[in-house]
Amino acid sequence: MLFDSHAHYDDARFEPDRDVLLASMPERGVSRILCVAANLDSADRCLELADRYPYVYAAAGVHPQDAETFDPAEGDRLRAQLAHPKCVALGEIGLDYSREQPDRDLQRAVFSYQLRLARLLDKPIVVHDRDAHGDTLSFLKDSGCRGVVHCFSGSPEMARELVALGFYLSFTGVITFSNARKTHEAVLAVPKDRLMIETDAPYLTPVPHRGKRNDSSYVRHTCEKMAELCGVSFEEMAALTYANACRCFGIPD
Repeated sequence: MLFDSHAHYDDARFEPDRDVLLASMPERGVSRILCVAANLDSADRCLELADRYPYVYAAAGVHPQDAETFDPAEGDRLRAQLAHPKCVALGEIGLDYSREQPDRDLQRAVFSYQLRLARLLDKPIVVHDRDAHGDTLSFLKDSGCRGVVHCFSGSPEMARELVALGFYLSFTGVITFSNARKTHEAVLAVPKDRLMIETDAPYLTPVPHRGKRNDSSYVRHTCEKMAELCGVSFEEMAALTYANACRCFGIPD
């Protein structure tokens, strides 16, 4: 009973076998998948997959690396996507300072717009934070929003602050890497009722499959490592993270 709380099945790397792969997930132990958008066209594709598969849900929003594609005049289109019955979150949204572009002021403006929309619509958010921990935390403190910070890469101290704000923290296959000591410390700083697991497929493939395209079946390895770190059984961690994701996104379990 595994919930992959963050994947990108609209990605072109799934073009050859997307439907076969998604259809196989229940028999491979994956009961729920959240397909997360990068922009509004991406959100349409995620919603199409959610319509096709009863165990797939969608998030609609504009990724910081796609900030230049967003026109506030398309706000009605985003609202319509968020109103879809299987669109359970606004995301992924946030800040990414790992590259020179898009302009940081533009990223912050698009992030702020989407935070206000999430608050107005009472929608949980899926937050992307890469090399922007201070600004991300500042925005979230002032937002009044709830949701999850995905692929968490911050410190244990930041993890505690986010939990105090009411956020969940989700971890990827990075926790299976041999050099992930800081991320392990962050996992242990989070109460078990605020932990989630994800693949971020097709990215961040866990050990022992590094170098391959990631998919939701590999979320098992992340769950196994998280269970080991937290000193509980795989079955208990699978049930905990499944329940946490359902609660975060308002999905019946």
